[in-house]
Amino acid sequence: MFTRLISRRHFIQTTVVAAAAAAAPRNVFAAGPAAAPAWTIGCLNRPWVKWSVDEMLDGVKAAGYRTVGLQTNTPGEAFVAAGATPAYLAALKQKIAARGLKVNLARLTLKDGVPQAEATAAIRQQLDNARTLGLGAMINTGTAKPEHYEAWYRSIAYTAAYGADIGIQVVIKPHGGVVAASAEILKSLEKINHRNVGIWYDAGNVIHYTGKDPLTELEPIIAHVTAFTAKDCAGKGGEVMIQFGDGKVDFPAILRRLKQAGFKGPIMVESCAIKDTAAGTTVNAKANRVFLESALAAI
Repeated sequence: MFTRLISRRHFIQTTVVAAAAAAAPRNVFAAGPAAAPAWTIGCLNRPWVKWSVDEMLDGVKAAGYRTVGLQTNTPGEAFVAAGATPAYLAALKQKIAARGLKVNLARLTLKDGVPQAEATAAIRQQLDNARTLGLGAMINTGTAKPEHYEAWYRSIAYTAAYGADIGIQVVIKPHGGVVAASAEILKSLEKINHRNVGIWYDAGNVIHYTGKDPLTELEPIIAHVTAFTAKDCAGKGGEVMIQFGDGKVDFPAILRRLKQAGFKGPIMVESCAIKDTAAGTTVNAKANRVFLESALAAI
C-alpha cells in the first residue's frame, strides 16, 4: 500500500500553522530545524504543448520558474532534433535568454530500424544541438517493446559515451517497458554500463505504469538519481496532468528521502491541470511550484 498522503486541506492548514510558529519570538538557545534544501525548482514544457513556444516560455516565467526543460515534443518545434538548423537553434536560444530563463534538458529521439551509421549520426547531431543550446542533459524514456531492449541498451551506451566527450549527461526515468520501475532501471544501468547515465526519478510515472509504491521503488536506485521529475498520479493508468496533492504521490516523503541521500536537485515540474488557455494553465503550474516550496519547507 502507498504511504498515506495528507489531504490538500490538511497540507494547507499545517502550512499556515507552521507560518504562524515561524512568526513567534525565536528561542536563540533552542536547536532549530535544518534549512530546507536549496534545490532548483524548474518546469518542463509539457503543460503548454498546445500553444506556441513563445507562450510556453512566457508561461514558465510567469509561473515563477527560472529553469525550463524541453522534454515534450511540440508541433512545429524541432528543439534539438537532428533537423534543427543553426538559425533555428540561435533563435530559440535567444528567446529563452530574453526571458531570463535557463534551459537544462531536451529529449533524445532514437531511430529504430535504420542502419547503425544513420542512427548514431542522428544521436551525435542531437547532442551537438544540445551543446549549442547549453544543455546539461538529454533524456530518453525507453521502449515498451521487449524485442527492442537490446538495441536500446546499445544506443544509450553510445549516447552516454558521446555525451561524456562533450559534457552532456544522458538521463532516463520510469516510463514503463525497459524503464518501468527500479528492477528494470537497475538492469538497464547494468546493460548500458556507462557512468554518464543518470536517473530523473518520476514518482507519478511509477504509479501510472506499474501501480507500485514510488517511495519503495526509489530506494534501490536513489544513488543514481540526478533530478526529480515532479508529477502526481491518481492510480495505475490514471491521469497525471493534475494538481499536486490530488493524486497518490507522497511528495514530502519522497523529498525527505532525497534530502537524506544528499540529492542536489533539480526538481523539474512536468505536470499540472491543463486549462482552456495558456494563462489558465500557467496559474496551475504556479500553484504546483508553490506546493513544492511548501513541501520543501516542511522537511
